Amino acid sequence: MFVRRVNFLLVSTSLSVLWSAGAYADPVKATSKARSSALLQQPGASRHFPFKVRKKRPAGDDEVVIVTGTRESNRKARNSIAPIDVITARQLQQTGETDPSRALTRVMPSISMSSYGNDTSAFNSTIRMRGLNPNEVLILVDGQRRHQTSLMSYDTGPEQGATPTDIDTIPASMIDHIEVLRDGAAAQYGSDAIAGVVNIILKKDSHKGSAYSQIGQTEEGDGFAVTAGFDKGFSWGKDGFVHLSYDYKHQDHTVRSGPDNRTGQYDNKVLGQPELTRHSFGTTFGKNIVDDRLVFFGNATYAHKHGESYQNYRLPTSLPAVYPNGYTPIQTDNENDYSVTVGFKGTKLLGFDWKISSTWGEDIADISNKDTANLAYYADYGTTPTNFDVAGYRSTQWTNNFDLRRSVDVGLAMPIVFAGGAEYRYEKYDISAGSPASYYKSGSQGLGGIIPAIAGGHSRDVTAGYIDVDIHPIKQLDIDLAGRTEHYTDVGDTQTGKIAARYDLSRRIAFRAAISSGFRAPTLAEEYFSNIVTDATGGASGLLATGSTGAQLIGASKLKPERSTNASGGIVLEPIDHWHIAADVYQINIRDRIVGGGRVNGEQAIEAIEANGIPLQTATPSDVTANYLTNDASTRTQGLDITSDYTLRTQKYGTFQFNLALNLNRTTIHHMALNASGGPQLNAQLATYLTNATPKSKIILGMNWNFGKFDLMLRETRFGSLAENLTFYAAGPNQYSTSVFQHFINAPRWNTDIELGYKPLTYLRVAVGARNVTNIKPSKLPAANSYVGSYWYSIRNGQMGFNGGFYYARANLSF
Repeated sequence: MFVRRVNFLLVSTSLSVLWSAGAYADPVKATSKARSSALLQQPGASRHFPFKVRKKRPAGDDEVVIVTGTRESNRKARNSIAPIDVITARQLQQTGETDPSRALTRVMPSISMSSYGNDTSAFNSTIRMRGLNPNEVLILVDGQRRHQTSLMSYDTGPEQGATPTDIDTIPASMIDHIEVLRDGAAAQYGSDAIAGVVNIILKKDSHKGSAYSQIGQTEEGDGFAVTAGFDKGFSWGKDGFVHLSYDYKHQDHTVRSGPDNRTGQYDNKVLGQPELTRHSFGTTFGKNIVDDRLVFFGNATYAHKHGESYQNYRLPTSLPAVYPNGYTPIQTDNENDYSVTVGFKGTKLLGFDWKISSTWGEDIADISNKDTANLAYYADYGTTPTNFDVAGYRSTQWTNNFDLRRSVDVGLAMPIVFAGGAEYRYEKYDISAGSPASYYKSGSQGLGGIIPAIAGGHSRDVTAGYIDVDIHPIKQLDIDLAGRTEHYTDVGDTQTGKIAARYDLSRRIAFRAAISSGFRAPTLAEEYFSNIVTDATGGASGLLATGSTGAQLIGASKLKPERSTNASGGIVLEPIDHWHIAADVYQINIRDRIVGGGRVNGEQAIEAIEANGIPLQTATPSDVTANYLTNDASTRTQGLDITSDYTLRTQKYGTFQFNLALNLNRTTIHHMALNASGGPQLNAQLATYLTNATPKSKIILGMNWNFGKFDLMLRETRFGSLAENLTFYAAGPNQYSTSVFQHFINAPRWNTDIELGYKPLTYLRVAVGARNVTNIKPSKLPAANSYVGSYWYSIRNGQMGFNGGFYYARANLSF
């Protein structure tokens, strides 16, 4: 039934949305020719080499050359074989968001994020695509695989186990544009590309520069934020360049908690965005060594951030001798993230274009607790530290690629493009123990320290080879065949493949389709991470590593890789000049999804946690839970994407660009693993995190108007409803139950964004704007399901944030 509805919507919407717009394949006018014409202009692009290929059809200067999802060197976004969105730096800035991750959610309906969460997840920037886990989205930078964060989202929820790539550590001023491939691409790029690929293309200009600054705060008067950045290109001799970038950001806390039902006061500040200060640096560089036959290229980024996140308020009765007025533990993150890529590429190697590259990336996080205490330590020694070093995490990735490409004319409509290559990747995940007082007995309040028995380093080697063939049997038909094999030293071998095709019926209508298999190996963090969090009412929750004694005691087993099958089909239309429409349906089947499961509470949970060497002292055993990551379920995700844009140029009233983008998405569970008792591993709450944590629909309507020195952006976003099964926290027979829940619907919401810009000088633009100008917030949680009464909004939903309206002013300078 759902597929029939999707097919009907595809046809009816394509024919009826006459004013529509929104492809967000916004033109990159100034640099498209340069990108497609010289080796030097794409020094970082992976597996793409310049050589002459006959164009599919004439393309205007307003279309960008893409390097994602294709082996051709002059493929345009609108005639791609798979759905590609191109997001420009200007578009990212006009969202009013200064983090690239959150900016993407405001222009792409298929991408979503959770509200700011608790614990270390508050410091993560995690994007979901098509409702899937952040680990199922592959992030590339100039075509090279980017390393993952070391911080795991370990709290129970839809992102439990996620250690995604934090794209916010890349300076925003360094980004030229972002290409988003909305299709399975594991056969082309390897593990993790189940939902799609986000490829961040960096600036490579040898002369131009820019600078910006933005300040703003929320409607509530908190959350003040200031950002600034600049970039500048320099010549490196006659045939080289170096481009430098720097960004700074600081944001204050927001507090959206209600009154604490233990005190009746607004004591608990846990619900809100963290305080954050971030410095990020970047450079890209390239140099012609031998004409255009040998080019040296690379890029490097470094970011340092310090974040502070409120934990739940502790009452004065918790430790009156130290905190007579109670206390709020604050979790802190001091994080360093860096990546370096260097390589050479050229032509005429036995008739092949070639490239060899090496990328080393690391994310290093030191987690601490301040303004807190260890109650057991105080009981035994009459004193307690108030600041604790809790844990250290390090994620390391070293990726090496060798790629070849060649076109061969065999008498078909166009030459056959052959591409192939090999990859070696080394991955390591290190966990460092906290200070002894942080893990003494039940540990520091808010977040217990990592014990030495859990600490240690874990590594693996990954080798891979791929081949890709692009064939045009006739002028109108393009067929791409890709295959890949990978070997992991910890989880074994896998083979993936993809077949994609596009048929251009005319210059105004084309059809495309693809089917592929995918693969995602469990991350090292998913395999080995373990920790315990203490709460404000004497309880605790623990995520136990699957190989640990405690996890195996409650039924855990070794994690297996996820495997997927993707199928998609679409139509691309240009009914009249300057009006473009694309509609694509998709189905993603994933087997053995890695999710949080095996959840137990009470004495069984205490036994499991203590079996891992963590003693618990709690007055409420029913408020103690433990779980582990497991291959719990097989799911089916079905959906529809529609993107469209129309440009109207008038002499009297300026230029108008109308935009429309739509995503319909549904995930169902069609198989669930059983626990040792013969029941399903996922209870009703955990199941909804898979099926209902992302809106089933999201619509973005926009208009950009340029008139002389003025420009105006209007954007209206409708977030569809989502559902969650909530825990009962109020006293009663269902308190802390793991089998009886309150089904809660987060109602649909409309958001309005606006920005007005003015250019007093050709090189200066100033703007004022508002995100969510009407200060809309999500639905409030029922009182019985709001922890200590102060959690007014769900921290697990991927619908919209709870900060409300944000108002800002910005200045941009080009030189």
